[in-house]
Amino acid sequence: MIYQIVIAGILVIILINLVLNLRNLRTPDRNARVPQPAPLISVLVPARNEEENIRACLETLQKQDYPNYEILVLDDNSTDTTAAIVNEMASGDDRINLYFGEPLPDDWAGKCFACHQLAQKAKGDWLLFVDSDTTHEPHMLRSVLALAMELKTSLLSGFPRQLATSFPQKVIMPVFYFILLGWLPLWWLHRSKTPKPSMAIGQFFFFSADEYRRIGGHEAVKSRIVEDVWMGIETSKHAGRHIAVDLSGMASCHMYRDIGAMWRGLGKSIYSIAAMAPLGLLAIVLVAYFLYIAPFFWLWNGFFLAPEPLLWRATVVLQICLMFFMRWLVDSRFRGPAISMWFHPIGLMFYLINVIYSWLRFVAGAGVTWKERFYGKESTVE
Repeated sequence: MIYQIVIAGILVIILINLVLNLRNLRTPDRNARVPQPAPLISVLVPARNEEENIRACLETLQKQDYPNYEILVLDDNSTDTTAAIVNEMASGDDRINLYFGEPLPDDWAGKCFACHQLAQKAKGDWLLFVDSDTTHEPHMLRSVLALAMELKTSLLSGFPRQLATSFPQKVIMPVFYFILLGWLPLWWLHRSKTPKPSMAIGQFFFFSADEYRRIGGHEAVKSRIVEDVWMGIETSKHAGRHIAVDLSGMASCHMYRDIGAMWRGLGKSIYSIAAMAPLGLLAIVLVAYFLYIAPFFWLWNGFFLAPEPLLWRATVVLQICLMFFMRWLVDSRFRGPAISMWFHPIGLMFYLINVIYSWLRFVAGAGVTWKERFYGKESTVE
């Protein structure tokens, strides 16, 4: 009984943290005005084998109502028609510029090197790095610039809306924000007088160009596969202000289109975390299991297999209700698919099994593959 009360108490604390995060998460104003004179914004899009996504991304960037911006796309040695699509669109819009990536050096992760090359060619006062599987509302540039200038940020990132079309996507993808916003005290990190890293999601990175170069740009994290987290760390290490905001009303991402891509994408990130703190990762798995998965087993056991006292069962029901309430809060804020909440345990199990699998791959020295590139244990890339 004490165990069940402790678990319920921890879930209440997580709920309080989640509510504080949602209350304090800023949302860029769609009615923000363009500053005068309007600074040049360089929109930088690394693309490797993105023929499915790149046209939709660029079309939404072309429709921005901001008056002064350029779009730079780097074809990162693609083997599909990515470059041809960009070249076709660039021929009718002089704001779009296509560049071809150099061969990847041994000590660089692929995306870091692509972003580094783009930043070297950018002319803007502000640099916006977006993934090629993102799409954007017409007010995006205007709104995010106004908020970045108001908050005096070095780096503004945050939470785009994660699009889900297939059933596996709808079950699995929304769990990501549920975990992040429940565990990270963003409300405290943002209010701290000493700069601290916030949540950095590489689908959307908005930098002051001067600040980007001051902290060393992507070269500072060149060996990191999970470059977004490390860019946030480098920003705070150099006393830069790093803020995460709610981007769901202006940017969307169709990150993984099938369950295999979700498995590989999550595994890539988890493998990198295992390389940094293998024991810590196992501890997180255990905590996540007891908090988020075990209550469903206890519910079945306490009601159907070995009936427990009423107070015990009520405490377990409270645990389940707390989880569903937190899922409802997160899914409502970020417009997640309603069906996801009802398959909550399945989505969580996918994450936990992937974490264990990726940890075992790290221990075995099996390496990780991402975007048709293999990063082995002997590589300097982490």
